[in-house]
Amino acid sequence: MRIGELLGAGRTADVYALDENWVLRRNRDGLDATHEWAVMSYLSAHGYPVPRLGPRDATTAPCDLVLRRLTGPTMLESLESGDLTASEVATVLAGLLAELHTVPARLSPQPEDRILHLDLHPGNVVLTPRGPVVTDWSDTAEGAPALDRAMTALILARTAVDPRARDAASACALALLNALVPHFSASGGMPAAHLAEAAARRTADATHGGAAHKRHDSNNSHDEDGGDVRARRKRSDSRDEADLFGRAVALVTEVM
Repeated sequence: MRIGELLGAGRTADVYALDENWVLRRNRDGLDATHEWAVMSYLSAHGYPVPRLGPRDATTAPCDLVLRRLTGPTMLESLESGDLTASEVATVLAGLLAELHTVPARLSPQPEDRILHLDLHPGNVVLTPRGPVVTDWSDTAEGAPALDRAMTALILARTAVDPRARDAASACALALLNALVPHFSASGGMPAAHLAEAAARRTADATHGGAAHKRHDSNNSHDEDGGDVRARRKRSDSRDEADLFGRAVALVTEVM
């Protein structure tokens, strides 16, 4: 398999061209993608719009996924360009979550559990000529649909309250959050317990990734107090993320 140019980089993975029809998605931290592959295969069999999967055998690296190449803008790009309104994006996004939550859990014995994406935002939906396709299933789990709705709302709310975000990005996120909440309320809502769980999960993910990056920097600095510096940075990152998600929870609660 000849790996071509880097096409894009996400939170945890890079995407490379293989040919005009296929791409390679490689987890940057070596995380095993077998579970993700299994979930995507299961969803595809249920007719849910996920990228078509390429072959996976003993020669495939555990951190790799071969995927059908998608053409078209992401929903985020269409929102920010003005090609789609917040109301239009909210309708599609809420519909994709509602459709996902009709699929029974693959492993859980609990009858009310469903497949959850846990990172379904406009940047993870590609608007192809055949319709929207949901990408990046690295956070997928099984559980209550309300947690998935809460996670999507919090991701948007965090962007809206983040002082480092571009003004245009914050405005788009807030407009989309306001448009989404009525859809989510009609689907069962976002109870406080699920908002709190979503905030705790996302804070842990963000600070873990930040700590790894800081650790790499400190190892190259030859700082005799590097361990203490890393620990202080990690605590600071954790406090910052907890504060942002605390504000995000407050915003979602206010919008509801």
